[in-house]
Parts: sequence; structure tokens; C-alpha cells
Amino acid sequence: MWEAVEAAVPTDEPGAQMEGESSAPRFVLPQWAVVLHNVDYANAHYVVTCLVNTVDSLTLERATEIVQEAQVHGQARVITRPLEIAELYRERLENLVLPISLEPA
Repeated sequence: MWEAVEAAVPTDEPGAQMEGESSAPRFVLPQWAVVLHNVDYANAHYVVTCLVNTVDSLTLERATEIVQEAQVHGQARVITRPLEIAELYRERLENLVLPISLEPA
């Protein structure tokens, strides 16, 4: 589940490390997509407002694009984050009565 990633060490000497750097591998958390499904029972303005107020990094324009994509294609990715954060977004959006699911990114 955890993926080890070697840390890059920029230096002229082979095998040298930057001061304070560890030679231990870094671990990258698996990413999960928060997916909005088509919302037939709520108007688009409500869904856009919910997205903008819940997901800090979303602009009004991007939230509008996400809602339009969900209406046309049946679903759209809202944001991709590590599992715990994705679950938090899902919970918040479900509390606003939006059909949300998670899927591995």
C-alpha cells in the first residue's frame, strides 16, 4: 500500500547528502479521487456553492465545470487527495446531501 520513493539529492559528489537530509526512503500515500455523481434532485447553483464552500482549493469556475461534467457524463472528479483527507471531503459533501464516492486515483 505504501510506495517507497528515493529522495533526490542534488550535489556534485556521487553518494553525498545535503546537510540534514536522511538517506531513508520517502513514502508516498496512495491518492484517492472524490467523485461527484449526477445530481438530478438539486439545482446546479446549490451543488456549485456546496463544492466551493467545502473544497478550499476550488474556484467558482472549476466547481461549475465539475457540476457540468457530472451532468453530462454522470460523474466528475472533484479533488484527489490521500485517503483520510478524501474521506473527510466525502463526509462533508454527503452531509450536504450530494452523491459522492471515492475511487483510487
